[in-house]
Amino acid sequence: MALEIERRFLVSLDAAEPWRAHVAWQQRLHQGYLSAGASGFTTRVRHDGAAGAWLTLKCAAAASQAVRHEFEYPIPAADARELLALSSQQLSKWRYGLDLPDGDWVLDVFEGSNAPLVIAEVELSSPDQPLAIPPWCVLEITGQGRLSNAALAATPLSAWEPLERNHLLQRAGAPSSCLG
Repeated sequence: MALEIERRFLVSLDAAEPWRAHVAWQQRLHQGYLSAGASGFTTRVRHDGAAGAWLTLKCAAAASQAVRHEFEYPIPAADARELLALSSQQLSKWRYGLDLPDGDWVLDVFEGSNAPLVIAEVELSSPDQPLAIPPWCVLEITGQGRLSNAALAATPLSAWEPLERNHLLQRAGAPSSCLG
């Protein structure tokens, strides 16, 4: 059984973007949710705009919010495009692979109605694995359902109540031009 052990962090919106010094690769992703239930079960289609496409099923696995079952399967790009066309809940982002220790780190820079949100994720080998958290990770958001990709596809950051959106962006150090 495939398990995903992942911690997630809100990333500072510092204009210097100190995380960029750790970028090993990048790809643009379009993803849509074919189902996303309150129980946390989701069916996602993801396409990288080229030949890469995947169908993913996720659901809760344990009491720990950092652990979920994850089953991911490559699918033909044409199938992904068709499934995306059927999905009313979508998002786009740039994903960056980072050369950081203690796990498999990626950083997502969201586009469109979820901009300027930036979230880092690290996949771990166990829930209690020690982790050196970079200083530009300003708030742990592991288990905060409203900031899951499925939730952001259904209710993007731009649709949040202004006070809630601004509070989150202020935590990330957003410039005042991003607030309001």
